[in-house]
Amino acid sequence: MSKDILMVVTNHTKLTDQHKTGLWLEEFAAPYNMFREQGYNVRVTSISGGKVELDPNSVPDEETPKWTEARLQLEDTEELTKDIVDEGYDAIFLPGGHGAMFDFPDSETLQYALQQFAENDKVIGSVCHGPAGLVNATYEDGTPIVKGKKVNAFTDSEERGMELEDHMPFLLESKLREQGAEFERGEDWTDYSVRDGKLVTGQNPMSSESTAQKVIEALVEF
Repeated sequence: MSKDILMVVTNHTKLTDQHKTGLWLEEFAAPYNMFREQGYNVRVTSISGGKVELDPNSVPDEETPKWTEARLQLEDTEELTKDIVDEGYDAIFLPGGHGAMFDFPDSETLQYALQQFAENDKVIGSVCHGPAGLVNATYEDGTPIVKGKKVNAFTDSEERGMELEDHMPFLLESKLREQGAEFERGEDWTDYSVRDGKLVTGQNPMSSESTAQKVIEALVEF
């Protein structure tokens, strides 16, 4: 049975004038391909719309043909709106990239979307820095949607390993723990993802496919 997936990506493009960032390609392209292979309808949106910039460090030196279709989706994205959210999707998926740390937490529209998905018991997936969208997400009564849930994301030690912690507005693992998440993690730079009911989260770029697979499993199960 076909499912409708809403993907939301970052538009934030720099950490400093010398350090560019953006969407991490694999965290978008690998799940996008897996969802399409399932026959799912995938709608790609971004926080402010338009062309989505990729983190330069995520772009392979050589062309990756299997990601060509996915990359074309980023040339002119729709801006995420409440009207789009209200069209009724089966799942929402948030890829990462350091840019997500800046525009995901404070996007009223994304927070509205996550609240609607949580309240209506729909599947929510995110990977690496994508869970930055979850740190301010709450149910209508104000309870954080990650409270008491098994959650994973880019770890504090991985952030420190990249020596980018001083450029971040917060450390993602620490912030999720503050919101009451039961944070589970694997070894740094290894594939690790966790599913708690309809909430799926993954740790790093290496976890892109396993995170997407758990989203697919949740959609099949429910």
